[in-house]
This record gives sequence, C-alpha cells and structure tokens, in this order.
Amino acid sequence: MPAPFSVDEFAGKIDSLYRLVIIGASRANQISKNESHGFGGMLHGKKPTITALDEIMAEKVGYFTGEEPDEGYLELE
Repeated sequence: MPAPFSVDEFAGKIDSLYRLVIIGASRANQISKNESHGFGGMLHGKKPTITALDEIMAEKVGYFTGEEPDEGYLELE
C-alpha cells in the first residue's frame, strides 16, 4: 500500500521535516484525545495521523515559534 503523502508535498507548507513531525504528532494527539469513544480517527475510517496531515496540507493547522516553549503552540482555524 503506497504512502498517502510524500515529504515533497509539504515543501511549501512547513519549513522543516522535523517541524512537520512535531506538529503532526501534536495534532494527532489532540484528535485522539477529543474523540468520545477513544478510537481516535478510526471511527471515521482515518487514523489520527492521516487526519492531522490532511489538515496540515489544507493549511487548517498553523504553528507559533518563539523563545519560550508554549503548551498551546498549535493554531487551528
């Protein structure tokens, strides 16, 4: 089964592969915690990681950078 995304597709969306991993993982955790049945995105046929990457590709998820680490550094539209 081929991967749903290629790293090259995120070239204009995120400045670094490491930031993509951090933002994608953080958003996937948020998605899994917000599902009422505890199965995350699997209730809708998608894993939370794929849903998070879909949102990043659609530019629905942004991020903040700064000197101080902040727990709420994801920005959802």
